[in-house]
Amino acid sequence: MELHNGMLYWPTTFVKPSHTNPAIKGRYDVIIIGAGMSGLLTANALMNEGLSVAILERNEIASGSTSANTGLLQYSNDIMLHELAEQIGEQDAVRFYTLCYEALETLDKIAAILPDKADFIRRPSICFASKKSDVKKLEAEFEMLHRHGFPVEFWNDIIVKNRLPFEAPAALYTMNDAEINPFKFVVYLAEQLKSQGVHIFENTFGNIIEEEGTQQIIKTMHGDFKTSRIVYTTGYGRLPYGKMKGANINRSYAIVTEQNPRFKGWYEKALIWETARPYLYLRTTVDNRIIIGGLDENRAHPAKDEEKMDTMAKALLEKLQGLIPNEQFHAPYSYSASFGESYDNLPFIGQHPQEKSHYYLLGYGGNGTVYSMLGAEILADLIMGRANDDARLVTLDRKYGLKMKMDV
Repeated sequence: MELHNGMLYWPTTFVKPSHTNPAIKGRYDVIIIGAGMSGLLTANALMNEGLSVAILERNEIASGSTSANTGLLQYSNDIMLHELAEQIGEQDAVRFYTLCYEALETLDKIAAILPDKADFIRRPSICFASKKSDVKKLEAEFEMLHRHGFPVEFWNDIIVKNRLPFEAPAALYTMNDAEINPFKFVVYLAEQLKSQGVHIFENTFGNIIEEEGTQQIIKTMHGDFKTSRIVYTTGYGRLPYGKMKGANINRSYAIVTEQNPRFKGWYEKALIWETARPYLYLRTTVDNRIIIGGLDENRAHPAKDEEKMDTMAKALLEKLQGLIPNEQFHAPYSYSASFGESYDNLPFIGQHPQEKSHYYLLGYGGNGTVYSMLGAEILADLIMGRANDDARLVTLDRKYGLKMKMDV
């Protein structure tokens, strides 16, 4: 499945190093399918456990959803904490939000040892009320976040007007989020992992998986790969083993403006989003651009029609001009991308309930990178045989979870 279409920005920000596939080892402790954000973070966690790891990527490193990822890293989710509490209980909801908060700390530590930190910068987030009736929702969210110790402030309309270039009835200001160049992060991490012994194979499609005793054999046109455990980090693409239910694939749109050194951004260059669903979101970049995205549609494949793409790009540009009326913007980059949403707004992470050699990290939702990080740590525990109580929150066989049909 093609995951994006249009003119992408992140791959233009630096020159990706050339890659040569290594020789295939006789056996690996773990093989990961997918060399995007989830795959690289999982490989990093498992390598740190002392395991021999290979990653198979059907295209190139970071060529899938990573290239279209807008790089907003937040502990808040598409489903607000007080709404998630109604769904799974307050204790579990708070624990899940805590995992997201802690995942940001871990991402910070990983980025710290990469070149330029992969443009990882701590930023606050601002979620504004799209309409007056949404203020009560923000008040309920503030009360629960504050009560459980998350760094948050409630802004009334006067504070919003004083700190942002647009007006809104209210907003939540949350601290300790971040922005990142996801393409740089994945490529730089891949280079680091290769230097530490992780084998990465580009243009290697494992479309046939066979069992031989306790071993799994992944057959590719480049040769056979043997392992006892396979981790699927295929994002929103087709799973090579099993069929997915319990989630929708939709498409979104984004534009990236030209550089404007004059424009200094807005309050603390915060990550901005809104209460409406689907929502608009925007952020700045290190080279003085603005990324704005949204206008989601319930269609799985990214738009290909040029007229449609132009229409949606113009609509996003109009939205941006409406928020910041005193500036003029042009957008040389515009694209459409597929993204996944689970029915219960939680990612799919864990061991298959019947097929014990198979593990999954599918970060469905608006917090994909954060889910990838917390998922990598959960999978490391499961694969190493350590107990992890948090795994039950994102288990594959929960009520609204991932239902796997195991015929290929």
